[in-house]
Amino acid sequence: MADLMQHVRPEPTPPASGDAMLAAVLSDPERLASVPIETLERLIALREKLAMQAAETQFNAAMSRAQSEMGRISTDATNPQTRSNYATYGKLDRAIRPVYVAHGFALSFDTGTAPAPDMLRVLCRVSHAAGYSREYHIDMPADGKGAKGGDVMTKTHATGSAASYGMRYLLKMIFNVAIGEDDVDGNMPIERITAEQAANIQALIEETNTQRPKFLAWAKVDRVSDIQAQHYQRCVKMLERKREAA
Repeated sequence: MADLMQHVRPEPTPPASGDAMLAAVLSDPERLASVPIETLERLIALREKLAMQAAETQFNAAMSRAQSEMGRISTDATNPQTRSNYATYGKLDRAIRPVYVAHGFALSFDTGTAPAPDMLRVLCRVSHAAGYSREYHIDMPADGKGAKGGDVMTKTHATGSAASYGMRYLLKMIFNVAIGEDDVDGNMPIERITAEQAANIQALIEETNTQRPKFLAWAKVDRVSDIQAQHYQRCVKMLERKREAA
């Protein structure tokens, strides 16, 4: 029996956590006086690292829960240059602020050093009640140029516009918010329907005796050829339903 016990190793004592070790040292003045300053600094650094890891875990979990409660947001403004709809910052803020605040988040915006003279870097610091924060940024053009390259804004106006765009885009990106059917209010190319598709819609308008101005107002375009390709089927189905009803 004694021989058998000689081969049985006792279970190792689990190491104390950084918090427990530091608390034990601080609660014992005699032990504290005997601990080298370097060791004490390492214990404090370990405790801070563990606390930050725990706070980051809570941040990520809260972000996941907040995003799960944020649905698609409808548009409330139109860009006349691109004839596209988008959601303003005010609309985004009203829709998602109550959600992210309820999950312990707070946002603060600032500007930073941009990579080029005619750019504006917009910063957003997302802080969580657990004590962890994360910084996001986006670089926006602030040259005052319009879609065709001409000067359409003063430098002051261009800076304000870049800041507004940057805040809105960051808000969407941070919380992965989807906007209506499209949100291309900048200079991104928009795919329009083909000439054949436009002719088909025009034929349906005439066949169903649909008033052309009312149809264009419903489709939110000035001309049939301006209809976006992704909206083609919706327009056709509407006119076909009207034909069937007649």
